[in-house]
Amino acid sequence: MGEPHAIVVGAGIGGLAAALALHRRRWRFTVLERAAEPRELGTGLTLMANALRGLDALGVGDALRRQGVPDSPGGLRTSDGRWLSRIEGAALERALGTAALGIHRTDLHRLLRAALPASALVTEADVIDVDPDVPAVTYRRDGTTTTLRADLVVGADGLHSVLRGRLWPDLPAPAYSGSTAWRAAIRWTAPVATAVTWGPGREFGTVPLGDGRLYWYAAETAPPGGREPDELAAVRERFGGWHEPIPALLAATPPGAVLRTDLFHLATALPSYVRGRVALLGDAAHAMTPHLGQGAGQAIEDAVVLGAACAAGWTT
Repeated sequence: MGEPHAIVVGAGIGGLAAALALHRRRWRFTVLERAAEPRELGTGLTLMANALRGLDALGVGDALRRQGVPDSPGGLRTSDGRWLSRIEGAALERALGTAALGIHRTDLHRLLRAALPASALVTEADVIDVDPDVPAVTYRRDGTTTTLRADLVVGADGLHSVLRGRLWPDLPAPAYSGSTAWRAAIRWTAPVATAVTWGPGREFGTVPLGDGRLYWYAAETAPPGGREPDELAAVRERFGGWHEPIPALLAATPPGAVLRTDLFHLATALPSYVRGRVALLGDAAHAMTPHLGQGAGQAIEDAVVLGAACAAGWTT
């Protein structure tokens, strides 16, 4: 009896974590990625206790902690700088057993990818169909259409998941949350709290990252589709009068470093995350807004649980 084989669709954080979970359970796997070069777009993120425990289970937790920054004392503030609530990192660690950690998405993605055999990754693979009963995935690459069979298919292809659309075609499309957001990761060595500041219909957050960098995000309630000729100028107009260090952070931000994204989520729950021998995880299964700070964490948690389930109950 040979090793069971899985096809993982998507080489983002969730897909790589799923591949690593299966790899550690002695599964063979093939990761299909649409992009020519797998990478994580975006800036920083905060990994909470569940994500860090999941990465420990995947064998990369210690390496991650050497790269990221444990959350400093922070909390919630008003736009004039008044603290509404305070969170001490040490108290959080005592309560949950681990501190939260700020890290750049690219660093986490690179760490997961390095733990996997490079030969298992197929890039420029545009997945067009899935059969949950065989199971099999059909994809196009270099003008050729290929159908690949396996024992399990893992759908980790994000918010606009092709697999979810094929398996549940009547499910409503992702819904606009009502907020648009700007994000940037900048060089910043001065101490800054991991904190969120609220104003009417707006918020601004800061997360220190490793290597002398800091991630900031700004969000406001707005119609979807809005764009500005100079997005950094738009952020300064809205948040430049808020408490320090927000104006200083914006002044230190190169205009080209700012990303703007309308925030969508899955407002309608799936009837199941599993159909036949296809399992969805991460944003493909339960996309949520970044305000919850759990997108990457839930994908990692999904991957660990999937690996455990496959180890405990797999039969060929």
